[in-house]
Amino acid sequence: MEFRTPVDLPAYPFRIGYEHKGMLLGSCFAGAVGARMERMKMPVTVNPFGVVYNPASLVDTLERLEQGAPLAEEELREDRGLWFAFSHPGAFASPDRAQALAAINRSIQQGHRALLQADYLILTLGTAWVYELAESGRIVNNCHKIPAAAFRRRRLIADEIAEAFVRLLERPLYRNKHILLTVSPIRHLKDGLTENSLSKSILRVAAQAVVDRCENAHYFPAYEIVMDDLRDYRFYERDMVHPSAVAADYVWEAFCGALVDEKALSLFPRIEKIRSAREHRPFHPQSTEHQAFRKAMLSEIKALQQACPGLDFADEYDWFNQKRV
Repeated sequence: MEFRTPVDLPAYPFRIGYEHKGMLLGSCFAGAVGARMERMKMPVTVNPFGVVYNPASLVDTLERLEQGAPLAEEELREDRGLWFAFSHPGAFASPDRAQALAAINRSIQQGHRALLQADYLILTLGTAWVYELAESGRIVNNCHKIPAAAFRRRRLIADEIAEAFVRLLERPLYRNKHILLTVSPIRHLKDGLTENSLSKSILRVAAQAVVDRCENAHYFPAYEIVMDDLRDYRFYERDMVHPSAVAADYVWEAFCGALVDEKALSLFPRIEKIRSAREHRPFHPQSTEHQAFRKAMLSEIKALQQACPGLDFADEYDWFNQKRV
């Protein structure tokens, strides 16, 4: 008797390895997968503007990063003593206007360089709902707890989303990059289950329209894996909104099996061993046993760097090489 409905993954025309640079933007899947890729020391940049939930803001983010133009001072807003930009989350806000502007512009320049160098993009769509400034109709990425009366809330339609992405991806910068689209499995329960379902379906239709029209665009079924394969509240956190760590690991394993190359997969367990050892706090750091362990880790770091010269183990090497831990 079968108790699962596994999601069949397509044969993607590319694989990701350590020689490929990537950028991940969007909602939870971008953050969850990006964090695991960073842990495995893959050369990726994850959400330089923070989490981006809606596809319109995702396109705006890519356009800003493509141009690399700094944010103008007049684009900042002030509320309750904090300066901020609607394109960036509260982590970039500051009581000092110059500091807020400098932090935002650093993120733009870092993201601009990363986008130009990226071999692939992973873009996660979170919700079809957007908030537009009532004064201008501009869609914001973050409302910064401004009163609701300052915004109009509306739901994007699939054609609107698809057209925006197709126009973007037809530009020369993106034509030689692999584009991986996915829909976030996070449930937006504040919208209600019916509206959440409608929103996700709009995103899925839009993603497919982009894939159908752009040869270098592909879809990874993270949403379907959580909703149709795992399909159980055991795989959600207590808030019943966010997938659990077990679910995130399951999606990560599916992602690796379908999209990560064999060399990288062979190095992952060795890198994880070093990362875990670095996080461990020994009871007796001066013991002979621990000194031998440190030397073994240093040897393994050197061996990994010989196998893959681009790997950066500077932090781990300094940690294991110090005289006292």
